[in-house]
Amino acid sequence: MKTIGVIPARYSSTRLPGKPLVDICGKPMIQHVYERAKKSSSLNDVVVATDDERIVHTVVDFGGKAVLTSPTHLSGTSRTAEVVKEMEVDIVVNIQGDEPLVDSRMIDEVVEVMVKDENIPMATLCYEISEGNEFDSPNVVKVVFDKNNFALYFSRSLIPFPRNRESFKCYEHIGIYVYRKPFLMEYIEAEDTPLHLTESLEQLKALELGYKIKVVETKYRYEGLGVDTEEDLEKVREILKKGVD
Repeated sequence: MKTIGVIPARYSSTRLPGKPLVDICGKPMIQHVYERAKKSSSLNDVVVATDDERIVHTVVDFGGKAVLTSPTHLSGTSRTAEVVKEMEVDIVVNIQGDEPLVDSRMIDEVVEVMVKDENIPMATLCYEISEGNEFDSPNVVKVVFDKNNFALYFSRSLIPFPRNRESFKCYEHIGIYVYRKPFLMEYIEAEDTPLHLTESLEQLKALELGYKIKVVETKYRYEGLGVDTEEDLEKVREILKKGVD
């Protein structure tokens, strides 16, 4: 069973232009993501999917693989699908290009469930939230799931509502997506759905279409810091200066 990791990396960013190429402790951000993904024991290969020649050249220069994709993609998912369309691959892992602290062991965790159960079309990760300010932040996506760990819903709002505090647990969704290739190709051809558009969360489209998403609770510490602003960038630099693996 062949598994490939794809890192979508778009050059344009409203808040941080040229984001994939910003310097973080002597390396462009995309290199941090790529090198961490390559540590995954479950990936047969890793490739960057980008809309910009500058990113392609940067990746090639540090010894990585990159594919120049169409500039018209509206999401990393469709950009990922373009890259794997003609590939002979079974499982596709979409790794966020703006998370330079991604933990390769988390990639292995979520790929493992797909390998063990061939009936699962899609899987992702979660982490129990403990910080109070994360509960109400719309930038922290939450997920609830059933007794078999299949997603019931994802939201930018607080779910579940803590009517009963004694049993309350809240989980943050970690944006590593794993797809079976046939499902991914069907998914990108389907029209957008109401909940997906309302919350601006792609994974809701899969649920609305009637597909199941397996949710794996990671056992590793989650340094879930996506880089969208200069402030985020400085936080990542400080963490890496302290020697985080």
